[in-house]
Amino acid sequence: ATVKASFGDTDFGRGCLVASRLVEKGARFVEVVLDGWDTHQNNFERVAKLMSVLDPAMSALVSDLEKKNLLASTLILVMGDFGRTPKINANDGRDHFPACSTAVLAGGGIRGGVVYGETDSEGAKVTKDPVAIADLFATAATLLGMNPHEEVISPIGRPITLTDNGAALRTLIS
Repeated sequence: ATVKASFGDTDFGRGCLVASRLVEKGARFVEVVLDGWDTHQNNFERVAKLMSVLDPAMSALVSDLEKKNLLASTLILVMGDFGRTPKINANDGRDHFPACSTAVLAGGGIRGGVVYGETDSEGAKVTKDPVAIADLFATAATLLGMNPHEEVISPIGRPITLTDNGAALRTLIS
């Protein structure tokens, strides 16, 4: 009951608890989704609510995997499909903003305690260590023991590279 409570009484919290148990039983890939980040309206209240769900569940997932000696062999990746505008719109929201976004990586060979990349003070422009999506995926693929440059052929005969020729960010790999 204590472990269950630490994840939070939410669908996402329960999903993270199940993810931990699946990893413990040998699952090689688990996805847990937390919808609602499209905050075009009422951004601040909505993000506060979302973070109150994400924070305890994510923290409990990392702690639970660490206690089970599974964190070092489990890569956790938290991300969305793009960032949000640094400027607040007329609806007290933030719109789509592909120029800057964030991702959190933990476990699975990631060097802990590293912040990689910087934006200007407004969060409008990357000013240091930009990361292409292909490089983020190449880093994840490398940590998962995959060749990020592998090419596979689709069922219709189209060649597709695993990470669009991204390069793993070696600074993030312990």
